[in-house]
Amino acid sequence: MATQQRRDEDPEGHDAGSGGADRAGAGGGRTGRDGSGGAGDGPAGNVAGDGGDVPRAELPDADGGRSRVPMWKFFAYSVVGAFVFFVPVSIGGESSIVLDHLVTAVETAIPGALPYLMLAIILAGAVHPFASRTWNRSAMSVAFSIAKVAGFVVGGMLVFDVGPAWLFDEDMGPFLMDSLVIPVGLLVPIGAVFLALLVGYGLLEFIGVLLRPVMRPVWRTPGRSAIDAVASFVGSYSLGLLITDRVYRQGKYTGREAAIIATGFSTVSATFMVVVASTLDLMGSWNTYFWTTLAITFVVTAVTVRIPPLSRIPDTCADGVTPQPERDAGGRRFASAWQEARATVAAAPSLGRNIAVNFASGLRMTMAILPSILSIGLLGLVLATYTPLFDWLGYLFYPFAWIAQAPEPLLIGKAAAVGIAEMFLPALVVAGSTAVVKFIVAVVCVSEIVFFSALVPCVLATDIPISVPRMIVIWFERVALTLLLATPVALLLY
Repeated sequence: MATQQRRDEDPEGHDAGSGGADRAGAGGGRTGRDGSGGAGDGPAGNVAGDGGDVPRAELPDADGGRSRVPMWKFFAYSVVGAFVFFVPVSIGGESSIVLDHLVTAVETAIPGALPYLMLAIILAGAVHPFASRTWNRSAMSVAFSIAKVAGFVVGGMLVFDVGPAWLFDEDMGPFLMDSLVIPVGLLVPIGAVFLALLVGYGLLEFIGVLLRPVMRPVWRTPGRSAIDAVASFVGSYSLGLLITDRVYRQGKYTGREAAIIATGFSTVSATFMVVVASTLDLMGSWNTYFWTTLAITFVVTAVTVRIPPLSRIPDTCADGVTPQPERDAGGRRFASAWQEARATVAAAPSLGRNIAVNFASGLRMTMAILPSILSIGLLGLVLATYTPLFDWLGYLFYPFAWIAQAPEPLLIGKAAAVGIAEMFLPALVVAGSTAVVKFIVAVVCVSEIVFFSALVPCVLATDIPISVPRMIVIWFERVALTLLLATPVALLLY
């Protein structure tokens, strides 16, 4: 029976990660891909062969000789991955990351086929819980399995243009399909291909060792989590979650760390922030808005990690996974970072196999996400549009807006409350208000992080151990803290 181990322990044994290679603990070696003893770097600085210590500069091969680690993979694959995920490129007058351009190219090339392709993926996602007999594992599993079936029904009505008129309102079904389902349905599997380059050949470990002195004391996460935060801001929360889930299942994050990253770093992309800023006429002060939002979002995260429910999530790795904690580099941080990168490259699978594993993982996540977007997301939009529910919920945030001396605190409270359904809705609520109100709500749109139309289904499609009730509590905490922090800044600016 698998047991959980705390991340700060010194683990022994092996972890069969995504690459099929096993990573040794503090005193152990690294096994080969077939599980037999032998080749690889251990994190302690030496390779454990048949009992002797071997310098890191070379690794023993199968017949007792020595072979060098192909570190060109670290440079070449990491550079390509980072370029695709993080570097804005201007194409056709549009500046965005390469991955976004690839998704746009696919959307442009086969626009008529995409709704049917997405419907096929949604069907697979709706059937999967029943085919795998996991639909009744818990009450939550039953609820979301039913929601996925409902998502397929909604998707079928949208694709074949059948259903009530309200479903085809511009801000209802078409918004979900065109702005969420199709982009996410392409972004996650395509992004997963390049994710293999970004996190599979040592860059994650290298960055992690270097940034540990900042990430651990402030946000209580490993240094490698900085990759997740950057991926979300320049790419998408779905990409950030894909990275988080993958690393968690490798034993490099504990459950608490993964939950912190999922609900604290998985923001909407900078590209979507432009949409919010444009809607609220804030593009004239774009840099101020962007950096203020970035700072407030991560300050709020630094607070929420220290209070329940995040602080009470077990700080243990997933069952059956050998923990792979970041090690204290001492005064040789760069050298330790390089050693960790070498160890990862030594055990890495072939590029083709790594891409195949990542693509399959991304496709499974897409199957889980898309049906829930069309069911849970639509429910949130309907409640926000046709019921007073969010007017009532707005009173929850009225005291915080009032304490911060925000103008129109009741309107801000309603806008903040509706954000749990879809992060873009608050901007629509205050589009005709004053500049101060617009700025506050624009920050809330991003800093809240948790919303039901997309992020919640994304999280539930992973193995990250955080429940819906806990995410709702975290959402409330984040919104309340953001109102208290963003309002004084907005009043100073405007």
